[in-house]
Amino acid sequence: MTWSISSCFITLVVLFLWRIEDSAEACRCAPVHLQQAFCSADVVIRAKVVGVTAVSGNTNYDVQQIKMFKGPDRVIHAIFTSSSSASCGVTLELTKEYLFTGRMNTDGRMRIVMCDFIQYWEDLNGTQKKSLTQRYRSGCDCTIIRCSSLPCPVSAPDECLWTDWLLADGQSGPQAKYSACLKRSDGSCAWYRGMAPSKK
Repeated sequence: MTWSISSCFITLVVLFLWRIEDSAEACRCAPVHLQQAFCSADVVIRAKVVGVTAVSGNTNYDVQQIKMFKGPDRVIHAIFTSSSSASCGVTLELTKEYLFTGRMNTDGRMRIVMCDFIQYWEDLNGTQKKSLTQRYRSGCDCTIIRCSSLPCPVSAPDECLWTDWLLADGQSGPQAKYSACLKRSDGSCAWYRGMAPSKK
């Protein structure tokens, strides 16, 4: 009897741990450069979280939009996300300012998931903040390829290798924080730090 109870307990523990692992792995996101996130998003805004409510499996965050960098010609007042982290839902802090990239649903609501670029506004540096107004948009015809191990081939002239990932944390590297992948006068793309390439 004791052995049977112990066996059942072990089985339940294994199943519980398996469910936790399964849920944790349900949402996996490849790291993206802020320029990539900007170009692929429907909406990019700076906003402050001012309220939160639960709405049938979703979390509705009321936001005070501070600046729109990309999106519809109207103010965003609310952002939706899944209430479950296993479904890539995002947890935000009240009163905090964020940079949000996200999608616009067919019903006109902005929706975010864990794989979107969502970061405290204060954690962005000056170059990233300025690049949101023009530089990233001008580089949307270029493709950023993440390089995590050598060799990293470039298959087209419009590609930039994101080699920060050869370091420990690619999001903290110079290409992520201070550079944009922009088109040169010959139509190819290259990393530029600071000002955009001059037109010849």
